[in-house]
Amino acid sequence: MSSQYYIGIMSGTSMDGADAVLIRMRGTNWQAAVAHCFTPFSDGLRQALLALQNTGNNELHRSFILSQTLSRLYADTVGQLLHRQNLTPDDITAIGCHGQTVRHSPENGYSIQLADLPLLAELTGIFTIGDFRSRDLAAGGQGAPLVPAFHHALFHHPKETRVVLNIGGISNISILPPDTPAFGFDTGPGNMLMDAWMQHIWQLPYDRNGEKAAQGKLLPELLTALLDHPYFSQPYPKSTGRELFSLKWLRDRLKGGEQPEDVLQTLLQYTACTIFTAIRQAAPDVGNIYVCGGGVKNQALMDALETLTARKNIALSSTAKLNLDPQWVEAAAFGWLAACWINRLPSNPHHATGAHKPCILGAGHYS
Repeated sequence: MSSQYYIGIMSGTSMDGADAVLIRMRGTNWQAAVAHCFTPFSDGLRQALLALQNTGNNELHRSFILSQTLSRLYADTVGQLLHRQNLTPDDITAIGCHGQTVRHSPENGYSIQLADLPLLAELTGIFTIGDFRSRDLAAGGQGAPLVPAFHHALFHHPKETRVVLNIGGISNISILPPDTPAFGFDTGPGNMLMDAWMQHIWQLPYDRNGEKAAQGKLLPELLTALLDHPYFSQPYPKSTGRELFSLKWLRDRLKGGEQPEDVLQTLLQYTACTIFTAIRQAAPDVGNIYVCGGGVKNQALMDALETLTARKNIALSSTAKLNLDPQWVEAAAFGWLAACWINRLPSNPHHATGAHKPCILGAGHYS
């Protein structure tokens, strides 16, 4: 069997932009991640997407228009990637597109990712697969996390338990035991609350390298109040989003008069603490944690995690140590999911999502 190219497209809960990764597969066997392209979201697009997190006027119309806008941006990103690699649409077997999550409500049986998939297929001239979460939800799952099966395919080790930690807007973990199926869940906020606070106070999209957080001190009472969220006591499988951990939810727990930098430092420690606690509970025998996602760039957050893991002699490193750039992992996963669809391979990690059976995820659209 010859190799095939796939493109995975991902825009996450941080809503900073779209990543496209070109991967090479032989059937369902991973070969390599070849190239990457990133297109940032404009402030206007990001604010329009954030506005859909809550009910509002004419939101159905706005969501369909934004789906078209996103798909045009995705198509431009694919075009740039193909141009840089001197490839044509005919060289690509399929696109796997996650879309942009604006509502995640598994308790009500739905999760909404904006993308006009037929339009994306039309604009790129490439067979396009998307809507990956709905089939798992129909089988009783959370529709998330979707990546543990991908992480197992790439990073599983036959003699040790590994954890892959993705820190995006939300943090999620994949537990990869040596001799049982992979599983995972959302641990809680990743960058999301820190980013929201940065935008609210300083009108900046994020805290570069954790520099502002480093100027603050921990507020123990606030940390205790934040940790008292019922989500953390729920058993997994579980998943979450902005619906639970919003800026309003944070502000309701402030007494007033806190220094902004102190709040930010506390949010950073909150993220590190909830991640580490979840890993210790779900994988007490873990020896190595491999980190991917935008949180890798926040050195203060990585330092806080390393302080916690070092106490338990757990090694912390990025997925670059396993030969996959931490910024490429999530988008590459959706290229892999597209290959699973093409080859009719069930790809939902049902032990992670809670679905009652394995399912082939996604729906396809011809160009």
